[in-house]
Amino acid sequence: MALTRDKKQAVIEEVTQLLTDAKMTVVATYKDTPVKALQQLRKIGQDEGTTIRVAKNRLVKKALADVEKLKDTDDSALEGMLLYAFNSEDEVAPAKVIADFAKKQKTLEFVGAISDEGKFLTADEVKALAELPSKPELIASVLATLQSPLDGTISGLSGNLHGLLDAVAAKAN
Repeated sequence: MALTRDKKQAVIEEVTQLLTDAKMTVVATYKDTPVKALQQLRKIGQDEGTTIRVAKNRLVKKALADVEKLKDTDDSALEGMLLYAFNSEDEVAPAKVIADFAKKQKTLEFVGAISDEGKFLTADEVKALAELPSKPELIASVLATLQSPLDGTISGLSGNLHGLLDAVAAKAN
Protein backbone atom coordinates (compact mmCIF):
# COMPACT_ATOMS: atom_id res chain seq x y z
CA MET A 1 0.00 0.00 0.00
CA ALA A 2 1.38 3.38 -1.01
CA LEU A 3 1.92 6.06 1.60
CA THR A 4 -0.38 9.06 1.52
CA ARG A 5 1.08 12.55 1.32
CA ASP A 6 0.40 13.08 5.05
CA LYS A 7 2.11 9.82 6.01
CA LYS A 8 5.10 10.67 3.82
CA GLN A 9 5.35 14.06 5.52
CA ALA A 10 5.17 12.37 8.93
CA VAL A 11 8.00 10.01 7.95
CA ILE A 12 10.11 12.93 6.71
CA GLU A 13 9.51 14.82 9.98
CA GLU A 14 10.38 11.76 12.08
CA VAL A 15 13.58 11.04 10.12
CA THR A 16 14.52 14.74 10.20
CA GLN A 17 14.24 14.71 14.00
CA LEU A 18 16.22 11.47 14.26
CA LEU A 19 18.95 12.86 11.97
CA THR A 20 19.09 16.12 13.91
CA ASP A 21 19.52 14.35 17.26
CA ALA A 22 21.82 11.54 16.05
CA LYS A 23 25.55 11.57 16.68
CA MET A 24 25.86 8.87 14.03
CA THR A 25 23.44 7.37 11.53
CA VAL A 26 24.50 3.99 10.16
CA VAL A 27 23.09 2.78 6.85
CA ALA A 28 22.89 -0.92 5.97
CA THR A 29 21.24 -3.14 3.37
CA TYR A 30 18.68 -5.64 4.60
CA LYS A 31 17.69 -7.44 1.39
CA ASP A 32 16.46 -11.02 2.06
CA THR A 33 16.31 -10.40 5.82
CA PRO A 34 13.15 -11.92 7.33
CA VAL A 35 10.68 -9.56 9.01
CA LYS A 36 11.06 -11.44 12.28
CA ALA A 37 14.83 -10.82 12.22
CA LEU A 38 14.26 -7.10 11.57
CA GLN A 39 11.88 -6.96 14.53
CA GLN A 40 14.52 -8.64 16.67
CA LEU A 41 17.13 -6.12 15.44
CA ARG A 42 14.82 -3.23 16.36
CA LYS A 43 14.41 -4.68 19.87
CA ILE A 44 18.16 -5.13 20.34
CA GLY A 45 18.74 -1.61 19.02
CA GLN A 46 16.15 -0.17 21.38
CA ASP A 47 17.87 -1.87 24.33
CA GLU A 48 21.15 -0.22 23.26
CA GLY A 49 19.59 3.23 22.73
CA THR A 50 19.65 2.90 18.95
CA THR A 51 16.58 3.56 16.82
CA ILE A 52 16.30 1.35 13.72
CA ARG A 53 14.07 2.59 10.89
CA VAL A 54 13.30 1.35 7.41
CA ALA A 55 12.26 4.25 5.20
CA LYS A 56 12.14 5.06 1.52
CA ASN A 57 15.48 6.51 0.44
CA ARG A 58 13.74 9.38 -1.32
CA LEU A 59 12.13 10.43 1.97
CA VAL A 60 15.44 10.13 3.83
CA LYS A 61 17.11 12.32 1.19
CA LYS A 62 14.39 14.94 1.72
CA ALA A 63 14.94 14.72 5.47
CA LEU A 64 18.69 15.19 4.96
CA ALA A 65 17.98 18.31 2.92
CA ASP A 66 15.81 19.64 5.77
CA VAL A 67 18.63 19.39 8.34
CA GLU A 68 20.90 22.43 7.99
CA LYS A 69 24.17 20.71 8.96
CA LEU A 70 23.44 17.66 6.77
CA LYS A 71 22.07 19.25 3.60
CA ASP A 72 25.45 18.98 1.79
CA THR A 73 25.92 15.30 2.69
CA ASP A 74 26.70 12.99 -0.22
CA ASP A 75 23.60 10.80 -0.51
CA SER A 76 24.54 8.96 -3.70
CA ALA A 77 25.07 5.68 -1.80
CA LEU A 78 21.47 5.65 -0.55
CA GLU A 79 20.20 3.16 -3.11
CA GLY A 80 18.28 -0.09 -2.72
CA MET A 81 16.66 -1.63 0.35
CA LEU A 82 18.24 0.20 3.28
CA LEU A 83 17.72 0.47 7.00
CA TYR A 84 18.91 3.37 9.10
CA ALA A 85 20.23 3.14 12.67
CA PHE A 86 20.22 6.38 14.69
CA ASN A 87 21.77 7.01 18.10
CA SER A 88 21.80 10.35 19.90
CA GLU A 89 24.10 9.26 22.76
CA ASP A 90 26.91 7.19 21.28
CA GLU A 91 28.61 7.38 17.88
CA VAL A 92 29.71 3.75 17.91
CA ALA A 93 26.53 2.09 19.20
CA PRO A 94 24.56 1.89 15.91
CA ALA A 95 27.53 0.33 14.11
CA LYS A 96 28.07 -2.17 16.95
CA VAL A 97 24.37 -3.15 17.04
CA ILE A 98 24.25 -3.85 13.31
CA ALA A 99 27.68 -5.54 13.21
CA ASP A 100 26.81 -7.86 16.11
CA PHE A 101 23.46 -8.73 14.55
CA ALA A 102 25.05 -9.21 11.10
CA LYS A 103 27.24 -11.97 12.55
CA LYS A 104 24.06 -14.04 13.03
CA GLN A 105 22.05 -12.62 10.12
CA LYS A 106 24.41 -12.66 7.14
CA THR A 107 22.02 -10.64 4.95
CA LEU A 108 22.88 -7.32 6.65
CA GLU A 109 25.76 -5.33 5.16
CA PHE A 110 27.03 -1.83 5.89
CA VAL A 111 26.58 0.78 3.19
CA GLY A 112 28.10 3.62 5.20
CA ALA A 113 27.20 6.17 7.84
CA ILE A 114 26.37 9.83 8.22
CA SER A 115 28.26 11.64 10.97
CA ASP A 116 26.67 14.49 12.91
CA GLU A 117 28.90 16.90 10.93
CA GLY A 118 27.43 15.68 7.64
CA LYS A 119 30.34 13.53 6.44
CA PHE A 120 29.42 10.26 4.73
CA LEU A 121 31.62 7.43 6.01
CA THR A 122 32.37 4.38 3.88
CA ALA A 123 31.38 0.83 4.80
CA ASP A 124 35.00 0.05 5.77
CA GLU A 125 35.11 3.04 8.12
CA VAL A 126 31.87 1.90 9.75
CA LYS A 127 33.26 -1.63 10.18
CA ALA A 128 36.31 -0.12 11.92
CA LEU A 129 33.98 1.89 14.18
CA ALA A 130 32.03 -1.25 15.05
CA GLU A 131 35.22 -2.89 16.31
CA LEU A 132 35.94 -0.07 18.77
CA PRO A 133 35.11 -0.65 22.43
CA SER A 134 31.91 0.92 23.73
CA LYS A 135 31.91 4.10 25.81
CA PRO A 136 31.51 2.25 29.15
CA GLU A 137 34.40 -0.06 28.21
CA LEU A 138 36.61 2.91 27.32
CA ILE A 139 35.73 4.70 30.57
CA ALA A 140 36.49 1.57 32.60
CA SER A 141 39.83 1.19 30.79
CA VAL A 142 40.83 4.81 31.50
CA LEU A 143 39.83 4.48 35.15
CA ALA A 144 41.84 1.26 35.51
CA THR A 145 44.85 2.99 33.94
CA LEU A 146 44.52 5.96 36.27
CA GLN A 147 44.06 3.73 39.31
CA SER A 148 47.03 1.46 38.54
CA PRO A 149 49.82 3.72 39.94
CA LEU A 150 47.80 4.22 43.11
CA ASP A 151 47.37 0.46 43.51
CA GLY A 152 51.12 -0.03 43.00
CA THR A 153 51.95 2.59 45.63
CA ILE A 154 49.56 1.07 48.16
CA SER A 155 50.96 -2.41 47.49
CA GLY A 156 54.50 -1.14 47.97
CA LEU A 157 53.67 0.64 51.21
CA SER A 158 51.71 -2.28 52.62
CA GLY A 159 54.54 -4.66 51.69
CA ASN A 160 57.06 -2.54 53.60
CA LEU A 161 54.68 -2.29 56.55
CA HIS A 162 54.24 -6.07 56.64
CA GLY A 163 58.02 -6.49 56.48
CA LEU A 164 58.48 -4.08 59.40
CA LEU A 165 55.83 -5.90 61.45
CA ASP A 166 57.46 -9.26 60.70
CA ALA A 167 60.85 -7.88 61.79
CA VAL A 168 59.38 -6.52 65.05
CA ALA A 169 57.63 -9.85 65.69
CA ALA A 170 60.90 -11.73 65.08
CA LYS A 171 62.82 -9.51 67.54
CA ALA A 172 60.06 -9.93 70.14
CA ASN A 173 60.51 -13.69 70.11
